[in-house]
Amino acid sequence: MRLKLVPSETTWDFFRFSKLALGGSALAVIASIVLFFVAGLNFGIDFRGGTTIRTEAHSAVDVAAYRDALQGLALGDISITEVFDPNFNADQHVTMVNVQAQDGQEAVTPDTITAIEAALEEVDPTITFPSVESVGPTVSGELVQTAILAVTLAIAAVLIYIWLRFEWQFSLGAVVALVHDVMLTIGVFSLFQIRFDLAIIAALLTIVGYSLNDTVVVFDRVRENLRKYKKRPLGEVLNLSINETLSRTVMTSVTTLIALIALFVLGGDVIRGFVFAMIWGVVVGTYSSVFVASAVLLRLGVTRDWSKSDSGPGGGSGGGTQFANVDA
Repeated sequence: MRLKLVPSETTWDFFRFSKLALGGSALAVIASIVLFFVAGLNFGIDFRGGTTIRTEAHSAVDVAAYRDALQGLALGDISITEVFDPNFNADQHVTMVNVQAQDGQEAVTPDTITAIEAALEEVDPTITFPSVESVGPTVSGELVQTAILAVTLAIAAVLIYIWLRFEWQFSLGAVVALVHDVMLTIGVFSLFQIRFDLAIIAALLTIVGYSLNDTVVVFDRVRENLRKYKKRPLGEVLNLSINETLSRTVMTSVTTLIALIALFVLGGDVIRGFVFAMIWGVVVGTYSSVFVASAVLLRLGVTRDWSKSDSGPGGGSGGGTQFANVDA
């Protein structure tokens, strides 16, 4: 007996509320941009520069006492975050102490780290320091530039790839969906002030790939149906194509989410931000491939010149697609 999350054949009208869906998506993107500039992102040490000290103690954490103990060291901005994880033992209390990069220094000096550890040991003699990570401000600035460049180049490559494989209208639809996914992910991280580090950049690039995969599956079926139903309006062809690929889309998304949720619950706090970004990305990526990319394509339209033969780039439009025979 085969498991079916949706029926094999559906006739849902995905464009009935397309204006509402696009309007909601546009408002969500605008809200994400506003959040980014107003609240900002909770950049990790990777991007801000400084030192992160992970602590473990047998007794309950008193964040206020930790902060009071470190104030006398005059280290500037210090943030102390208690880490909660269902995998921790009852007597395992973990915190992350983030110390900003010091003026004129590439990283917090070993003497300063020793002073921090000594101050915290006075608060709780059972405390230990499993790891210390330092990133200098010069390196962190380069990482910010590299991260922005990586995401921008990935989206630009998608623009070119979809244009070569389909038409420029398909390309713009796919890129709008990718920008939508990336901006909404950044907005969620800004809203909840989840730590934003290099692992999240990796998650963003993975989200771009996942969303693109979903979009290409739909667009491939659209291209096939444009050849098959040459007289049907574009809206009907798009609806038919989405319905035909819906079962595959939902099954892929659900099975991916099952694995990600297991990682989120059991994987520990170190990868939790990355996994959260992936979970959110799968949800919005699935949504955008259906309700954003296809809706943009419907409004842009597709060239359907049936006076030419369907023999590829040299002999015709390829059933409404400029480079229909380009495979990847």
